[in-house]
Order: sequence, then C-alpha cells, then structure tokens
Amino acid sequence: MKPPLALPCHRREVLQWLTAATLVAAPRAATADAFPSRPIRLVLPFPPGGVFDIVGRPWADKVKQTLGTVVVENQPGAGGSVAAAAVAHSRPDGYTIFLGSSSIHLTEMILREHPLINPMKDLDTISMLAMTAFAIAVHPSVPAHNLKEMVDYVKANPGKLTYGSAGAGTLNHLSGE
Repeated sequence: MKPPLALPCHRREVLQWLTAATLVAAPRAATADAFPSRPIRLVLPFPPGGVFDIVGRPWADKVKQTLGTVVVENQPGAGGSVAAAAVAHSRPDGYTIFLGSSSIHLTEMILREHPLINPMKDLDTISMLAMTAFAIAVHPSVPAHNLKEMVDYVKANPGKLTYGSAGAGTLNHLSGE
C-alpha cells in the first residue's frame, strides 16, 4: 500500500484556494446547482511527466475527495502560453483552472510581439502550490566546478557545448541563453 501523498499545503488551504477560485470565476447570478455539479478541468501547460504533472496530478487526486471528478488535461505549446490562453478564454464558471507559473506569465508579457493573453488581466492568481528552482548541472568531463568556471569555459570554447531546456521561450531556455 502506497503512503498518502504529502502536498505542500494543508487540506484547509486547498479548500480555501478552491473557494476563492469559485468566487472569482463563478457567474454572479444565483444558481440552484451546488458547486461542483460537473467535473472540474485542471489544465497543465506542459507534456505529461514533467514538474507540472508531478505537482498537478497528485493535487487533483487529493481534491477529488472533496470536489468529485477533476480531469487533468495537458496542453503543451508556446512555453505554457497555449494552456494559459485556453484557460483565460474559457467560460468563467470555476470549472476550468490552470496550474501555471510566474515564468509563463513573464515570458508571455515580455517576449511575445502579439501575446495570446494579458496574464495580469485575463487570469487571477489565487494560490501558490509549489516552488521550483533552476540548477546548472554539467557532465564530469567539463572542467567547471562553479558558475564562473562554467562561463569562462563556455567563452573559451564557443559552439562546443549544448544544453537542454523545457522549450524555446521558457525561463529555462532564457536562463541557458
């Protein structure tokens, strides 16, 4: 039997987060239906198997106990902007939520000549669910043991090294550049 999943927040915080999402996104008209009366859609901005899946899918499983069905939908593309735009342009009824990041909003606002959305106007941030950090790791054959040595090595060997990132336009990519 697997141990219960530990989330970075308590059940009460998750419920407060969902209550806030409902109040912000729900229509102002009164309704006889109890929320939720149908599945909630959690949109993740990158393909399955990455950090957003590692955080989003367990969170969805955990809140199913309270909210019923939560359908997880991966919508990769444009460094997360495709998913952000899908949620921003969805019906504002509290049934579509987005697990995004500040880097998606930042790149959308500063890198795109024609942004898909204005994240400051089209989306409301309602909770921080997790934090991530960037790291630089090198193969042991690279003679660099800190960032200064790495920069010096790259400058001395132009075009000889490559790096991997989450995709063009992502903060990982920009940090590498």
